[in-house]
Amino acid sequence: MIAITGANGLLGSFIIRKLIETNQPFIAIKRKNSDTSLLNDIVDKITWRDAAIEDLTSLTEAFENVTHVIHTAAVVSFNPRESKIILKVNIEGTQNVVNACLNAGVQRLVHISSVAALGRQKNQTFICEENKWIDSALNSTYAYSKYQAELEVFRGQEEGLSTLIVNPSVILAPTDWTKSSSQLFKYVWHQKMFYIDGSLNYVDVRDVSTIVCKLIHSKIEAERFILNGGSISFKDFFDRIAHQFKKRSPFIKLNKTFLTVIAFLEGLRSFIIGSRPLITHETARLANTRFTYNNTKIKKIINFEFQSIDSTIQWCCNYYMQKINNKK
Repeated sequence: MIAITGANGLLGSFIIRKLIETNQPFIAIKRKNSDTSLLNDIVDKITWRDAAIEDLTSLTEAFENVTHVIHTAAVVSFNPRESKIILKVNIEGTQNVVNACLNAGVQRLVHISSVAALGRQKNQTFICEENKWIDSALNSTYAYSKYQAELEVFRGQEEGLSTLIVNPSVILAPTDWTKSSSQLFKYVWHQKMFYIDGSLNYVDVRDVSTIVCKLIHSKIEAERFILNGGSISFKDFFDRIAHQFKKRSPFIKLNKTFLTVIAFLEGLRSFIIGSRPLITHETARLANTRFTYNNTKIKKIINFEFQSIDSTIQWCCNYYMQKINNKK
């Protein structure tokens, strides 16, 4: 029996759909009273168990009769005001997941990490699984939290738990476009003017869920795999979305100095009205940087080909246009 933490989240919900498609038995773990709307259409096929990953006791109980765990629950944020919750959920939460697996006799843990956990360094452009973490201004609090979470998974491996780590880049999916990477599609739809001269490493959520469901029962362990469909400049990415939407693409390039000023103003605005800033000092530091994450290892291991960026963009744009048309 497979258990998925963060099952009601974006990636968790797609993994559940893939498990159902491949007839793999599972239970879905969520926080009590959390939003499960992403899975409303298949709610009759899901068995839920409530647990908070900050609560070792509830997690251990939730893992009863579970043999495999897919750990997707995490806080993804680059807002400095959320540093405490990022560190607590991503590091302490993963520590609890590992300990609950050991306590409950779980055989295998697949941990969803991030390419951010591999670290970034100045003048570095190509990153693979063997990249060594070095403290750098280019590494966010989120990146640090995912790196530390991986150390907890490595500890679990040493204590007898079979583990595997996957490191996806920015996950693209058709979902609520007020959240996560989906905001990029909303940005283009509203014909915003500005873009930055950097690159986006992306992966289709369908690819991540397919790979995870292939790896969960594999004999591979104590390994990490970069899941990256490719790299594209933000300008090219926005242009392709705009073409699908038949909208004007962002056309004014922002330099790093201006972004730093915007990040400061965004910090003030978000503090005053209690919202999340659109740009933070952490994201501004990454402007104009170009990293490429090597996906060769996973492609060779399971003979896998990633979705093309055009396929992913078309899939997402069609979803958003249909949602908009349905509201008319």
